[in-house]
Amino acid sequence: MNRSFRLVMMVLACVVLAACTRVLSDEARRLVDPTVTFTGLKANPDAFLGKYVMLGGVIVDTKNNSDGGQIEVMQVGLDESGIPGDTFRSEGRFLATSAQFLDAVIFKPGRLVTLVGEIKGKKVQPLDEVNYSYPVVAIKEIHVWKSQDYDSGYPYPTPAPYYYYDPYWYGVWPGPYWHRPLGPVYRRW
Repeated sequence: MNRSFRLVMMVLACVVLAACTRVLSDEARRLVDPTVTFTGLKANPDAFLGKYVMLGGVIVDTKNNSDGGQIEVMQVGLDESGIPGDTFRSEGRFLATSAQFLDAVIFKPGRLVTLVGEIKGKKVQPLDEVNYSYPVVAIKEIHVWKSQDYDSGYPYPTPAPYYYYDPYWYGVWPGPYWHRPLGPVYRRW
């Protein structure tokens, strides 16, 4: 009994420690200047040149050329652990650049990302029919969140009770989250 109790406690401790790990390294997080907000960065990127920020959002587009890769990201707020939050609230877009090739299959539109990067200024380029001023951040470290829930929707058990089909139901969601989903439920027809 005592030996099995220890084994169970060791397994639980490993699970708890694994759940507490962060997706971005402590080294990268120490570089971040917590006084830089996205609102301030968007208003005047040149005032923060050389500072590091932690940003997140939804990938809009990925491009590569001979100088490296560039990801266009719609910014969304991050929670304390760096997970992108409400995807229906954004303060704008930014460009994340890298000297390396960024594979468009991994960094595909609709996927969530969290990154730490150095502010490099701004870049003005067309967005629909306007010239949009993007803050530019050079990627130091980046994490692409698993896309299963966002690409294929939340799986519903069969047969499913009626409340599973209500995206605003606050009970135990059949996905990886124990709270209301980040956005509407997407299903492939």
